[in-house]
Amino acid sequence: MSRETTLKRILDGGVVAVVRSESSESLVKVVEALAEGGVTAAEITFTVPDAVDVIRDARRRIGDALVLGAGTVLDPETARAALLAGAEYLVAPTVNPEVVRLYRRYDKVVMPGAFTPTEIVAAWEAGADVVKVFPADVGGPAYLKALRGPLPQIRLMPTGGVDLDTALSFLKAGACCLGVGGSLVEPKAVAARDFDRIRSLASQYVAIVRNFRATTP
Repeated sequence: MSRETTLKRILDGGVVAVVRSESSESLVKVVEALAEGGVTAAEITFTVPDAVDVIRDARRRIGDALVLGAGTVLDPETARAALLAGAEYLVAPTVNPEVVRLYRRYDKVVMPGAFTPTEIVAAWEAGADVVKVFPADVGGPAYLKALRGPLPQIRLMPTGGVDLDTALSFLKAGACCLGVGGSLVEPKAVAARDFDRIRSLASQYVAIVRNFRATTP
């Protein structure tokens, strides 16, 4: 899948699910539930045990039903492993120019994390397709809106603090998409293998994005 195609699917869907768990057991089923709920992009974080195997297995099981990425990618070695496992994009909490360069080399989407205006511009200039604003709960939607004023050309994805109560506010503040972690992939639901709960939450987040865009010029 080309970088342009992947990016379009991520932006059109508007929700990037952050799949993080202390156990890799049942995470492929979690990804399937997210896809069934309408989420079109999910990242498997490298804090997950055997993350490479989870990415590979999930890609094999779901195919192109969902754009699968890797999260918490801190170095080129991890980025390369994710790429070989089938990740179509990567997300990081920091800016590592070597990681950005690697994924651009292979025509893949890259979304490094930054917080201050200086960091955000540095990430964009390094070649980021989207800049992950993290931790977004520190400044909230008001901070994102303030960033959009002088930096309207940069696609910003808030992550951290995005939940069913704040999602709409972040969209109104100018988020191009939403990075949603534990409030979507609930640890309790994962532990209980309650995939119906995850599927239901996924559909609620997707509906928020869809309704906002349908009523916004």
